Amino acid sequence: MRRFLLAVAMCGAVTGAHAADLPDLPILRGGLTDGLSSPRHNWDGWYVGGQIDYTSADVDFSHAPKSLTNFILRNSVLQDPVSQWVSLSKNHAQANGFGAFVGRNYQFSDVVLGVEANYNYMNNLSSSSTDSLRRLIVDPAGENPPAGHTHTYDTTLSGSAALQIKDVVTFRGRAGWAAGDFLPYMFGGLAVGRVQASRSATVSYNKFDDYDTTTQTFVGLDGFGNPVFTNTTTHHTDFLGSSTKTQSDVRTNSFVAGWTAGLGLEYCLWDSVFLRGEWEYVRFVSVKDISFSTNNLRFGVGYKF
Repeated sequence: MRRFLLAVAMCGAVTGAHAADLPDLPILRGGLTDGLSSPRHNWDGWYVGGQIDYTSADVDFSHAPKSLTNFILRNSVLQDPVSQWVSLSKNHAQANGFGAFVGRNYQFSDVVLGVEANYNYMNNLSSSSTDSLRRLIVDPAGENPPAGHTHTYDTTLSGSAALQIKDVVTFRGRAGWAAGDFLPYMFGGLAVGRVQASRSATVSYNKFDDYDTTTQTFVGLDGFGNPVFTNTTTHHTDFLGSSTKTQSDVRTNSFVAGWTAGLGLEYCLWDSVFLRGEWEYVRFVSVKDISFSTNNLRFGVGYKF
């Protein structure tokens, strides 16, 4: 009996000693904690930075002369048919640029939400288009020629347009996921671009009247003494006049609204310094009947306070 009690006492002492050491194990201090997980970088706070970018723009000039030709041909039978013509092209332009950004992050565990203002200057991001069309418009709607007459307008439309995107400011909302030293994120918001747009249109036509006349000519009498006539048909093309009118329009330092969306990735290089790479799409409202959008690739360096 004494030996049994002595063995129990020794086991209790050993168990107590092990129990005193157990709190040192991370798994017994609140589950998986910092000792067994990767460290989370603190992205919360204000930040600023600079960036360089590559921008490609898609510019659609195809309808740029439309409102000008409508004004030139207002209250004219040519307004409707000419307004359907597409004379200018869709172009692609490329340029480099640089800019800066400032924002504020709010971190909730691994989720990072934020707001940011982003500015980018474009180095000669511009495009232009020039072309002309010539077509015959025969008896357009509203034209009322005399019976047997056909009115034809030999019409030429010449147009040109140009667009330069100077710089862009975007105001974004951001949502990201803190993955160690990496922060992948997406964003969306509003955009304001400063552009210079110009366009011109010239409409000229020559108007002709086509008709036939028939002339009877007496050639003699037949065997019964009846007069015999021959009919001669002659085609006429009369020139009724011409007209040439030009209208142009220029907007300098015009502000154009739009929207933006994109994806990005930031990497914490040091405690407060981070690198950034992102892709951004910006769609602007049309200016002077010119529609355009940009795709931007950017690389930047930032500092978090």
